[in-house]
Amino acid sequence: MSSAAIAAVVGMSVVTYATKTGGYWVLDRIEPSETTREALDALPGGIVVAFLAVRLLRGGPPEWVAGAAVVAVAHRTDSILLAMVAGVGVLLAVRHVLA
Repeated sequence: MSSAAIAAVVGMSVVTYATKTGGYWVLDRIEPSETTREALDALPGGIVVAFLAVRLLRGGPPEWVAGAAVVAVAHRTDSILLAMVAGVGVLLAVRHVLA
């Protein structure tokens, strides 16, 4: 591995760590409003949706069925992790059946 690649990985790691600790530092010193708290609580789900929306729109029936499974599991369990696992499982199963 080249020294430039190692430097890039180390640099990105430092920036990522600084961003996360900086956010904790700022939130430790201020009292966020209820609206801000709700927005921060919804953020993980919003990020997942943003990443997957393009794939879902460009996909076909297997992706749509998996997307429906994700929505159903997330709605019933309120667990993003379980919904993602279910979606991947359904996607793999549907692709296997159609292959």
